Amino acid sequence: MTDTSKQVAFIGVGKMGLPMSELVARAGFGVTAFDQSAARLKEAREHGIAVAGSPAEAVNGRPWVITSLPDDAALRAVMLGPTGLIGAIAPKAVLIETSTVSAEASAEVDAAAQARGISYLRAPVSGNASIVHTGALSCFVSGPKEAFEIAKPLLASFTRAQTYLGASEEARYAKLAVNLMIAVSAAMMAESLALARKGGIGWQDILNVLDESAVASPMVKYKTAPLRKRDFVSSFSCKQMAKDLDLILGAGHAVGVPLQLAAQVRETYGALIAQGEGETDFIATVKHLERLSGLGEPKL
Repeated sequence: MTDTSKQVAFIGVGKMGLPMSELVARAGFGVTAFDQSAARLKEAREHGIAVAGSPAEAVNGRPWVITSLPDDAALRAVMLGPTGLIGAIAPKAVLIETSTVSAEASAEVDAAAQARGISYLRAPVSGNASIVHTGALSCFVSGPKEAFEIAKPLLASFTRAQTYLGASEEARYAKLAVNLMIAVSAAMMAESLALARKGGIGWQDILNVLDESAVASPMVKYKTAPLRKRDFVSSFSCKQMAKDLDLILGAGHAVGVPLQLAAQVRETYGALIAQGEGETDFIATVKHLERLSGLGEPKL
């Protein structure tokens, strides 16, 4: 790649976007960032990332644009409409969108991108803010295959694995499918732990049992570690999981898949949010089941 071909606009430098943009810069790309939040832009500048005064300025003439946005509404607001980014991105540029959004909103962006001659890669990342800086994120990718092949070095700068799945919205469904299993696993862990405690098993003992059992998936081990200390500080919040479950249920309705477990778990997260736990980590399902079971805090 020439120097000009390594210029990247990064739109959205929040909890995920900022450390991702730092990894991209560290890999030798020239990164210019924009975010709606002045505080986030200030933080990006303090981390050595160049910042632009507007989204249009950030993407101006740059062959690569990466976005990290919170939801469908933000995706549509940033990308589409008279002042949308699609109108400012250079034709033949590659747009890499890393968020968890619906296939419907993503398809709208694709139509607008195609009309402008922009290659649009859906590349939702899997992982959370606590591991981004280590390069341990993975991503699912769909969109034009030739754009994916060219984008591999850029994708590899902030993810350890990139799985190409097809030419359309396949990556969106992959991310929702994975997040569905994570959400259901959190609810399943909560019920298992409450049952074990009611059966007289000590807190550390049941966590050890899970860690050494047939169900000891990376997801389970990822959450038994903070649970040992009763650490519910959010790496991915109840509110975020509820948002993803709404997307998951919408996708299921759209394609005719009955997602009964997803519907039930969505109500669990609704209850947690109503109880003021919206910003707590999504494994707060454990606390929810303890309350329903009449259990207090366990002895650590």
